[in-house]
Amino acid sequence: MSDKLIKALAKDGQIRIIAAETTELVAEGVKRHQCAPTASAALGRMLTAGSIMGAMLKSEQDVLTIKMDGGGPAEGVVVTSYSDARVKGYIGNPNVDLPANIKGKLDVSGAIGKDGGLIIIRDMGLKEPYVGQSPIVSGEIGDDLAYYYTVSEQTPSAVGLGVLVGKELNVIVAGGIIIQMLPDADEMLADIVMYRLQDLGSITGFLKEKSIYDMLNFLFDDMGLKIVEEIVPEFKCDCSREKVEKALISIGKAELMEIYDEGKEEEIKCHFCNESYIFNQEDIGILLKQR
Repeated sequence: MSDKLIKALAKDGQIRIIAAETTELVAEGVKRHQCAPTASAALGRMLTAGSIMGAMLKSEQDVLTIKMDGGGPAEGVVVTSYSDARVKGYIGNPNVDLPANIKGKLDVSGAIGKDGGLIIIRDMGLKEPYVGQSPIVSGEIGDDLAYYYTVSEQTPSAVGLGVLVGKELNVIVAGGIIIQMLPDADEMLADIVMYRLQDLGSITGFLKEKSIYDMLNFLFDDMGLKIVEEIVPEFKCDCSREKVEKALISIGKAELMEIYDEGKEEEIKCHFCNESYIFNQEDIGILLKQR
C-alpha cells in the first residue's frame, strides 16, 4: 500500500488525530543518505513526525523545522516540512549503528542522546519565526515530541512513531500518529486513548499486518471517528541547480575567481537530500560573468 496521511476527529471534535503510513517516504530518505540501521530508525522517525506536524500547519506558506540533538553519536537530526505533508531532512551521522537495546529494538535513544534539546521552528511569514524549545526526555523522539506539546504548547498529546528496518537494511514499514486532546475535552478521554495505544502495541508491528485505516478504527471506532482529509506524504526536497548557482554567486567575486583559477570541479551537496551538483571551470566562468 502506498503512503497515506489521514487527518481525523473523534468524540465530536474533542480529539484531533493525524496518522500516517510513511514507508516509501522513509525509504527514500534513508536511501538518499545511505543510512545504517540505527540512523535509519532515527531519521525515519523524525521524517514521519515532520510530515505529520507539517500537515498541521494552517497555511500553504508556513514552514516547520524540527531540530533534535542530544549530544549522541547521531550528531543531530533536522527535518523541514510543509502543509501538504512534504518533508526533507538529514542526520548528522548516517553511519551511526548501535547494538540493540534491552528490548531488542534499535537504540534510537542512545543514538540521539539526552544531553541537549528539541527545537521547533514555525516560519509563518511574520517578521520573526516562532521558536519553541524543550529538553530531551528520552531520545526516543515520540516521547520527546509529546512532552514538547504538553509542556510548551499546553496541548496534551500522545505521539507514536516507528520504523522497522530489515536484515537487508531495507525499510519494511514506517508510520506514526499524533493524538491531541483539544480544549475542554473530557479528561477521561486521554486515559482511554492511552490504554488503547498500549493495546495496539508497536505501530510498525500493526502496520506490517494491517492498514492505517485499521489502526484508526482500532483506536477510535466507537468514538465517532470522522476522517477530515487524506493526503500523500512524501520525501521531497526543493533544492535545484539554480538555487546552488545563486548561493555560489553570493560568496563573492574574489572567492569565485579563486575557484575558477584552480580549474577543479566543484561538487556541492544538499544537506537535506544529498543531491550533488557539479560545477566545472566553464560553469564557474559563466557565474563570474553574472556578477
